[in-house]
Amino acid sequence: MISKAIARYIRISPRKTRQVISLIRGKNPYRGLVILANTKKRSAGFVAKVLKSAIANLGHRPEINQEDLYISKVIVDIGPSLKRFRPRAMGRATPILKKTSHITVELDRRAPKVKPAPPKPKAKAKPKAKAKPKAEAKPDKKKKPKKD
Repeated sequence: MISKAIARYIRISPRKTRQVISLIRGKNPYRGLVILANTKKRSAGFVAKVLKSAIANLGHRPEINQEDLYISKVIVDIGPSLKRFRPRAMGRATPILKKTSHITVELDRRAPKVKPAPPKPKAKAKPKAKAKPKAEAKPDKKKKPKKD
C-alpha cells in the first residue's frame, strides 16, 4: 500500500455504494475517476472524492510512476444507522434505519512485468544403439491328437 484514504459516516447505504466500487477495483486511479464521472449513481460522487484524496495523499514522489499505480483495495463498511420513526395507522410507529457507510480506498504499485528467461538449450542426446534383431519365433509344434 502506497496511499490510503478513508471517508467515514457517509450518509448512503453500503449496498448502493458497493455497486459502484466494483467498477473501479483493480484499475488505474485516473481511469477510475473517468469511470466514476460517467456513472449515474449518487454514490459515485462520494467514491470519486475519496479516490481523489488517495491520489493527493501520494504527494509528489518522483520515484512513483503514475502509470504503475492501481486501485489495490476498495472497501465499503457499514457505519452506524440513524434510527427514525414513521407514524402509522392506529397510533403505531414503524422504525426507519438510515444507513451510513465507511469508504476506504488504497493505491499500490503494480509489480514490474518480468519477461520469463528463455529456455536453456537441451544437451544433445547420445545416439541410441541400434536395436538388436529379435530372434525368430519357433514354429508351433502341432499337437498330436490323444488316443484313448
